[in-house]
Amino acid sequence: MAIVAYVLGAVVGYLLGSIPTGFLMGTARGIDIRTVGSGNIGATNVFRHLGVPAGIFVLLADAFKGWVAVILATELFYRWFVPGGGGAIVREWLGIIAGLSAILGHNFTCWLHFKGGKGIATSAGVLIALVPLAFLIILGIWIIVFGITRYVSLASISGAAALPITTWLTQGSITMIAITAVMAALAIYKHKANIQRLLKGTEHRISLRKSVPPTAESKKVS
Repeated sequence: MAIVAYVLGAVVGYLLGSIPTGFLMGTARGIDIRTVGSGNIGATNVFRHLGVPAGIFVLLADAFKGWVAVILATELFYRWFVPGGGGAIVREWLGIIAGLSAILGHNFTCWLHFKGGKGIATSAGVLIALVPLAFLIILGIWIIVFGITRYVSLASISGAAALPITTWLTQGSITMIAITAVMAALAIYKHKANIQRLLKGTEHRISLRKSVPPTAESKKVS
């Protein structure tokens, strides 16, 4: 019966991940988020063009999708379809399958012709459920890199690159180290356009300063 749990975890994980939160938020505001900025449906593009509250909501919702997918698989599906328990390995694989399916659902959502986001927030939700200590370390890396550079993409790429190492440092299983390496590779691949812009020096920074309206005196000077 474990096969039923695996299949259900994959299907439910994908469907949860495929909910295009950023697109729906833009639609509610009368904007197709795919037509502005980077064209991405993720939280960063929403933050830039729909505001901070909308960006935070999309960020948390996308992370929640990944977390819920793993919890449903490892708690409910495991109990329902693996009578007597199948051991730690079965439970771990249920979480992995559901989590990867959620990330793929976000990145290649069936509701938008299989074009989606970069999967960073959804991956974060999956990692919180699977390897919370490793997640805390890469979150720290993300914050430091972003604080220094103001590049969301560079912070995300740096965190992704460190993920397999932090999983190993926090005594994750060989399977989990391999899976987080796959997750990292997918996240970096989805940032290929950002990497090209970073190399060219044309990547957009996030400014934390509020723009100050020009005064009458500054207008005269200019």
